[in-house]
Amino acid sequence: MAQSLHLLFLSLIFFVNLICFSSQQDLSFVYNGFNQGQANLHLDGTARIQFQDGLLQLTNATTQQMGHAFFNRPFDFGSASSQSLSFSTHFVCALVPKSRVDGGHGIAFVLSSSMDLTQANPSQYLGLFNISTNGSPSSHLLAIELDTVKNAEFNDIDKNHVGIGENSLQSVDSASASYYSDKEGKNISLRLLSGDPIQVWIDYENTLLNVTLAPLSNQKPSRPLLSRSINLTAIFPDRKTFVGFSAATGSLVSYQYILGWSFSRSRVTLQGIDISKLPTVPRPTKRKISYLLIVLLVILALIVMAAVLGGYYLYRRKIYAEVKEPWEKEYRTFRYSYKSLYKATRGFNKKGLLGKGFFGEVYKGTLPWVGDIAVKILLNDATQGMKQLAEVVKIGSLQHKNLVPLLGYCRRKGELLLVSKYMEGGSIDQYLFNSDKPPLSWSQRLAILKDIASALCYLHTGASQVVLLRDIKASNVMLDENLQGFLGDIRMAIFDDHGGTFTSVVGTIGYMAFELTSTGASTRTDVYAFGAFILEVTCGRRQFDPEMPIEKRHLVKWVCECWRKGSLVDAIDTRLRGNFIPEEVDMVLKLGLLCTSIDPEIRPSMGIVVQYINRKQTLPDFSLDTPGIEA
Repeated sequence: MAQSLHLLFLSLIFFVNLICFSSQQDLSFVYNGFNQGQANLHLDGTARIQFQDGLLQLTNATTQQMGHAFFNRPFDFGSASSQSLSFSTHFVCALVPKSRVDGGHGIAFVLSSSMDLTQANPSQYLGLFNISTNGSPSSHLLAIELDTVKNAEFNDIDKNHVGIGENSLQSVDSASASYYSDKEGKNISLRLLSGDPIQVWIDYENTLLNVTLAPLSNQKPSRPLLSRSINLTAIFPDRKTFVGFSAATGSLVSYQYILGWSFSRSRVTLQGIDISKLPTVPRPTKRKISYLLIVLLVILALIVMAAVLGGYYLYRRKIYAEVKEPWEKEYRTFRYSYKSLYKATRGFNKKGLLGKGFFGEVYKGTLPWVGDIAVKILLNDATQGMKQLAEVVKIGSLQHKNLVPLLGYCRRKGELLLVSKYMEGGSIDQYLFNSDKPPLSWSQRLAILKDIASALCYLHTGASQVVLLRDIKASNVMLDENLQGFLGDIRMAIFDDHGGTFTSVVGTIGYMAFELTSTGASTRTDVYAFGAFILEVTCGRRQFDPEMPIEKRHLVKWVCECWRKGSLVDAIDTRLRGNFIPEEVDMVLKLGLLCTSIDPEIRPSMGIVVQYINRKQTLPDFSLDTPGIEA
């Protein structure tokens, strides 16, 4: 009897182990296209299946959207005492750029403890994380990214790479997209955003994760692109995970497709994808011009050509027409002909458009005897012509090494054209707020602050009249090829013999002192704007950022909060990565707070600011308790 019970007990153990083993083995599937439907797939967001083609489409051309596709049964690792953890997957994807658009985010193969990623943020997070979950161990997520954007926030190596991320989009390992050619014995580059199908193999065994790429026509290469030791049981302590894909669009859009997908617990049991059964990748097509439309266009072109030839003489006279009045004779040495500016800018070609704003457009041009120039076209009120020119001549007479030189003007009917020197480096805001530009070093930032302080001090005290700039901001600070700082766009400046105040309110939100609406512009309001500029340059962010946490949205308040916590340098731009002198940063940030004081009487003059920033005079003792310091 005891022997029978013993045999029964052993049989039960065998069947339990068999059931557990079977449950671990049953997550094995292959999709040669997705014509079978979505019975076993969980889709959300923009993800959908094109049943007529058998394509799994993750995103479309809609901006700020994301799509997810998961196999709806979890991959169970099994108990810690079971066989070694492993899995293999093979999929074919295609990232197709939108017609006439160069850009778009990539996709990610995902292992996640949950299929619900709807709280993620689109754009740079690939639909996986948001600002609070990125980098959090509680995310329980492993992503193999095919990334087509270089994001400085995540230390991306380029805009065409493969990365492995553990609970974060900052990759633990990455490499530029390529595949190993067994025939040539070397790696060959592979463009992810080409629109062509790409094969991806991901193999995990004994904690080693291998990622391999190849074009659709190639066999699996003998060498992987990435090989990294990953502890999956540390990421997924409950030893279960869902497998699938995630993609998102920000302002850069592309179409992202999965053509086929195979998954199994091991490379041995992984079913091969039948390439011949995969759907065709759709390509954005340009509209074909009909034969009748071509005939009509030819006829129209002949009519236009005849009109141009017939009115050629009249056209030549009018194209360079200018407005000249007798009172302008005294300014003739300061005037450029419209013909010379038209030729310098190649007819104000849009390819030379440097910027466009509320006040007009700016074009790049080249004059043989001057070099590169910038031409700003402004609407011109004929009744104000003489006054405008008088102001232009005054601005042109200002001489300082850190002011963008105003070279002259031209007048046409309804237009005033201002000619200034072209700054090769562009405006500093492109380096502070645009991730495509390399970040400025601390020494470069400090040198630029000194340049602008010197120029502003000259306008307040060194010119024949006090000049109030009124619109000091990052977009108006220009850089030359050596990244030297220049104050630009001083067309909004006003002149005063005694440095009084002016009641007209001009400026940009975030740079405008509180008293502007009541007492008007003065040298103190310019100092306030310069203080705001100091903080932006040092911290590498705008005065107000709605995407930041509430306590960090207002820059002045955030700098004060860092000071209150005893670590003022924590407010500095994180891209500097510790490459700065703490004492200098401490001094500059405190100077920025002093200049942005609510009380204008506490703000130093620009002459004193120059002394402080050049370390020729020590900052006065003040604290957060000083009235007017903390906003």
